Amino acid sequence: MATSKKSKKLGKGLDAIFGDASQGGDLQSVINAIEKKAPSLNHVEVPLKDIRPNPYQPRKHFDEEKLNELAQSIKEHGIFQPIILKESVQGYEIVAGERRYRAASIVGLENVPAIIVDFTDQQMMEIALLENIQREDLNAIEEAQAYATMMKKLNLTQEELAKRVGKSRAHIANTVRLLKMPKKLQNYVLDGELTMGHIKPLITIDEDKALEVAQKAIAQQLSVREVEDIVKGIKLQAARKAKPKEVKPKEYVYVEGLLRKKYRTKIKVDDNAITIKYSDTKDLNRILELMGVIEEEL
Repeated sequence: MATSKKSKKLGKGLDAIFGDASQGGDLQSVINAIEKKAPSLNHVEVPLKDIRPNPYQPRKHFDEEKLNELAQSIKEHGIFQPIILKESVQGYEIVAGERRYRAASIVGLENVPAIIVDFTDQQMMEIALLENIQREDLNAIEEAQAYATMMKKLNLTQEELAKRVGKSRAHIANTVRLLKMPKKLQNYVLDGELTMGHIKPLITIDEDKALEVAQKAIAQQLSVREVEDIVKGIKLQAARKAKPKEVKPKEYVYVEGLLRKKYRTKIKVDDNAITIKYSDTKDLNRILELMGVIEEEL
């Protein structure tokens, strides 16, 4: 039987367990310490029904096949790495280990091993983000949403956030910029229908055209290279349409009209040149006769 909630907490939180690792915003050290020290820490069994997902969990989509694989492993061998929990008003909230929690639910476990620590909301948010980034579990849109949420909730600049999550400021800026994309394109990435490789070239063209190409890419399972080629074609066509038409001097236009009427063929008058079109030898002879160059056919 599980002990009382109060006895489940470990000291004063991160400081009591990980010491300096929890100070100075080095959340990378916190995660490393959790993974390193977890086997020697006091584990408790917590009813699965009392656990809730981390409200700051940036990952919205979980690979079903991988979850089932993990569930099968848990069924055969149990959960080796305890789930890290924070006590909440009703039960517990997951700080790290949501995949294990979901897999345990698939298996039908009633209780799971856990470590209860007093995390702050800021630490929950940062650790949940870092846990996913380290394991490359987030797609680009989820990562961008997580960065935007952290900057807003914690009042951080891009530079400050970059230091806390171990990324460059440029990476943060470029990732967050993805949220300016049309929502439909973002959803295609979130749903796993398209990759960011497919989406990036679409950002550079008209929104309606981008959605049209995206839908075509999904329907025909186009590669990133094929999407890039389509976008290049659209840009080239748009550039041709946008190219300003040359305004021909009205004197040239007048002379063209006179010559076309006389010779009944296409004639173009440009600077220092007159171009006369003909269809075949017979047509050429006709024009030459009208010019008075020849009296009989060649």
